[in-house]
Amino acid sequence: MCGIVGLLLKNASLRPRLGELMVPMMIGMTERGPDSAGLAVFTEPVAGPLHKLSLYAGAAPTDWKQLQRDLCGAIDGEHTFKVTANHAVLTTSATPEAIETWLSSHAPELTVLCVGRAIDLYKDTGAPAEVAKRYEFAQLKGTHLVGHTRMATESAVTPAHAHPFTAGQDFCLVHNGSLSNPYMVRRKLEPLDIEFETDNDTEAACRYFEWRLREGDSLRAAVHRGFEELDGFYTFLMGTDRELALVRDAFACKPAIVAETDDYVAVASEFRSLAHLPRVHDAHLFEPKPQEVYSWHI
Repeated sequence: MCGIVGLLLKNASLRPRLGELMVPMMIGMTERGPDSAGLAVFTEPVAGPLHKLSLYAGAAPTDWKQLQRDLCGAIDGEHTFKVTANHAVLTTSATPEAIETWLSSHAPELTVLCVGRAIDLYKDTGAPAEVAKRYEFAQLKGTHLVGHTRMATESAVTPAHAHPFTAGQDFCLVHNGSLSNPYMVRRKLEPLDIEFETDNDTEAACRYFEWRLREGDSLRAAVHRGFEELDGFYTFLMGTDRELALVRDAFACKPAIVAETDDYVAVASEFRSLAHLPRVHDAHLFEPKPQEVYSWHI
């Protein structure tokens, strides 16, 4: 059992409050996911050739300023770090591939959580309220986000197993449920040089959908293909730089509710995580139908 939250702000005047509005949503899902929490927040894309990489240092002390000096000395271009606790968002004019190669040699203790032009990602073990405070979630600004609280049922409680999972660029997925065939999906993808980092079943779904996006599918088309490939019980909430997408399996036994107004679209596993939102009782409230793909764009 886990908790899912998502928020897309149609009204641009609310976007400076994205984190403030989200934190009660995440804390409201504590009973569904007390062991770890995380979120992916999407901002306006960085300009020109720039990319962002979200980095996680774990318990190891990291001299971020020295890391920036070393990186600037090794790779030409602009490299800046925004540090929050043991996470940092690196904005760089170098290619992500060059940065990841350099980091693997010179800072192997760091984990690259995500890559893109709009996405920042934070996740860790601990109660949702603790994680939200540690990484200052209430201060986050942006257009939309995808969040998760985890109660581990099939793999270890570690930051790596926490959600969201990411693959490719500017794509993430959170999951409430359990897949029965993740290793069958892995066997399909690994010969295509798609590498896995954990034994979590959710990672199989994330990498499957991102592979279909790279093959040219729309997110909606990728999810429809997934109905034939992914077996189990699930509610998936996915984010790209322009879109939120929500889907439940054919049995729809994992809960979800959507609140939509002229100002926002909010998704949660239970209504209690939506109850504080502005004018939520005037919203169009509905429970997503099984095997129907819902998507919203900024």
